[in-house]
Amino acid sequence: MAATPAWPPRSAPRLHVEEALGPGARIPVEGNAAHYLLSVMRVKEGDAVLLFNGRDGEWAARATAIRKRDLVLECAEQTRPLETAPDFWLCAAPIKKGRIDLVAEKACELGVARFRPVLTARAVVDKLNLDRLRAHMVEAAEQCGRTALPALDGMEKLPALLAHWPEGRHLFFADETGGAPIREAFAAHPGPAALLIGPEGGFTVQEREAIRAHRAAVAISLGPRILRAETAAIAATACWMALNGDWRAHQAPGD
Repeated sequence: MAATPAWPPRSAPRLHVEEALGPGARIPVEGNAAHYLLSVMRVKEGDAVLLFNGRDGEWAARATAIRKRDLVLECAEQTRPLETAPDFWLCAAPIKKGRIDLVAEKACELGVARFRPVLTARAVVDKLNLDRLRAHMVEAAEQCGRTALPALDGMEKLPALLAHWPEGRHLFFADETGGAPIREAFAAHPGPAALLIGPEGGFTVQEREAIRAHRAAVAISLGPRILRAETAAIAATACWMALNGDWRAHQAPGD
């Protein structure tokens, strides 16, 4: 006799929704999400879809009430609780469209808890489409298995960010003129943290002096090479996750 396949299958598609999730919850799906499930993933009656909303963990739902352009997903069981993200923020100056989208996407994948765009003097972009950035985060979370999304703040000018910086949170400042080696800086300053990355043209002298004078700032070096803004944000975030974040204790299932 053939073994009964596991339910839900590991290959089930994942979908972010806004509605509350719980036993028996019925989630109507239409528009682009329905097109993705019905036309791209070929979901049929009774098939499993994994749902998350950033609040209730991940739930396996069965597809039902399927029509040509919409369907209903009925929650059956919770497959994972809501994740606990490391208390790490990414504060990044806006850069060109496409590159800032990449930063938002990778911030989500890496486990960042909050993304704070920061307007600086040399930024070539002074407006951001937050809906587009959030859409990139949602897509990343769907694909990489996150059950929570990073909080996404509106853009704030650098002086305001520094003036209202919360007590007890380290502000690691990627300073192209030099700073402490990244491993030493992260090891010496555990706990809630944030990373501040400048624009393509870097910080001005006045901005650098203001940041270095801040009580929470810790200047760090990202090595001997000049990195593009998006590379610096991704690389330094990955280093923090490996040294101070939840990469240190993670084990693969079954280990």
